[in-house]
Amino acid sequence: MKNGSVLVVAAHADDEALGCGGTLARYAAEGRDVHVLILADGESSRTGLPTADSDALVKVRNYAAIKAGEVLGCKSVECIGLPDNRLDGFDLLDIVKHVEKAMSEVSPRTVLTHHIGDVNVDHRVIHEAVLAATRPQIGNPVKELMFFEVPSSTEWAPSGSLLAFIPNCFIDISETFEIKRKALEVYSNEMRPFPHPRSLQAVEALAQWRGATVGVAAAEAFVIGRSIL
Repeated sequence: MKNGSVLVVAAHADDEALGCGGTLARYAAEGRDVHVLILADGESSRTGLPTADSDALVKVRNYAAIKAGEVLGCKSVECIGLPDNRLDGFDLLDIVKHVEKAMSEVSPRTVLTHHIGDVNVDHRVIHEAVLAATRPQIGNPVKELMFFEVPSSTEWAPSGSLLAFIPNCFIDISETFEIKRKALEVYSNEMRPFPHPRSLQAVEALAQWRGATVGVAAAEAFVIGRSIL
């Protein structure tokens, strides 16, 4: 397969589309096998909901993840369903094992995941788990490790408290932004009205700004964690 397979490790269903949906669509269009692993259920931490209602929302969100994956051209989407916003309560090794299992199944050349400087604790735990799972030992297939930003989470981290997201890699999504938009429309329950950063208008503005900084119409920005050439 051209340039090898891709694995996205995300905390919640919608993080993958928000953070790197245009890039995933581009990779898929280029013939790469794109796989998505989602660890937390994204719903169970919301207060005031009976358990049955929370379970129903999790099912809706998981279904949206599968549909969004189809829109983006992903080969597979797996939702593990760990408790939302409680991943710091698990031994890190337990999270690492989920990532390693996915890696053993898809043998990714490229792994994309959350940046460490993020207000959401699940995002930070996933980042640390992916670092452990992708350490460059002999036989590890991962040659490219990249960290994405998630609107309404990464930019909310104060620079004096967490590591700032300062991208050093930009992927042109001028041809695939509309696919990203359609994937986000599948996540209608998670999107918000403008000027919330998790609104379609704000997401488009971010893509335009990231693109404008490197001379293209739209881009997604990343921090390169490791690149082995």
